Amino acid sequence: MKKIIAVALLLCMVLVMGGWSANGEEYKLGMGIVVSTDSSATNNAQVDATVAAVVLDKDGKIVACRIDCAQSKMDVTDGEVDTAKTFLSKAELKEDYNMVKFSDATLEWYQQAANFEEYAVGKTAEEILAEETVLNEEGHTVFVDEALHASVSISVSDFQQAVAKACADEQAVAFTADGELTFAVACNTTAEESVAATEEADGVVKMYTEFAAVVVDGDGKVVAALEDAIQPQIAIDEDGEIGDITFRGTKRELKEDYNMVKFSDATLEWYEQAANFVQYAVGKTAEELSGAELQLNEEGHLVFVDETLRASVSISVDGMTDVLVKAMSYAR
Repeated sequence: MKKIIAVALLLCMVLVMGGWSANGEEYKLGMGIVVSTDSSATNNAQVDATVAAVVLDKDGKIVACRIDCAQSKMDVTDGEVDTAKTFLSKAELKEDYNMVKFSDATLEWYQQAANFEEYAVGKTAEEILAEETVLNEEGHTVFVDEALHASVSISVSDFQQAVAKACADEQAVAFTADGELTFAVACNTTAEESVAATEEADGVVKMYTEFAAVVVDGDGKVVAALEDAIQPQIAIDEDGEIGDITFRGTKRELKEDYNMVKFSDATLEWYEQAANFVQYAVGKTAEELSGAELQLNEEGHLVFVDETLRASVSISVDGMTDVLVKAMSYAR
């Protein structure tokens, strides 16, 4: 019976989920990321990065919400790393995440995340944080309310915290729009800079993730966007044991402490250049963004050919473009 109720609730939510109709009001787009490396253990390096993006109205209430999780795992048995490893987010995995198969859940992770997104609409961050929760037998923080728990039975703590961070995003972007809008969040992870352990030195797992949130209009053009990135580092030894883990915050959170200006010839910090990049993206389609002319600089990074663009965004833009275009393809 519980499974029937949960599925019915999901179907009802799917019917009303999607974009929204803007009426010329001003909105804010914010993004928040919660990162954990607590699941790292012998022979397994792991980073769980839950990202939430929200659109807020003038009263600070959520008009739309999107959530995903970049759960990046690497087998580090004998200190080995896989620099060519590819990653899919939980939302991208869909049924292949196998939550239903390997637990008593009646809905997959992406379906439950979508239900949480719908639950968040019309609420403030304070209301979402105030929702009553309890630790279940597995030690997960879950909703007390039976109707909510039927549609979102997984741990909601990271969802709540990521949404709250997104609502309080001091680097949120304001925008005004008319007509039908869609919205998405996306992430891309690479491990190509990881280094295996040797007899002489520990190795390091670098599963770096880029994030983008985007609002798209009916013509497929960017109305507003945000970008962020994380660079956690997990030390490993030849036995696959986990050593020091370094993570100081997302690039946007670090601001000047990311030290791009200090340790390069850049004249603007990463968060400032990312803000310039998403402003450049406004009004463009995915095809226009992907078609920007790029060149390899002396450091081997793909940068804008256009000198005016490069003056405000001198960093590598291929990764930023890729994750933004991906987010546009997911907009709903």
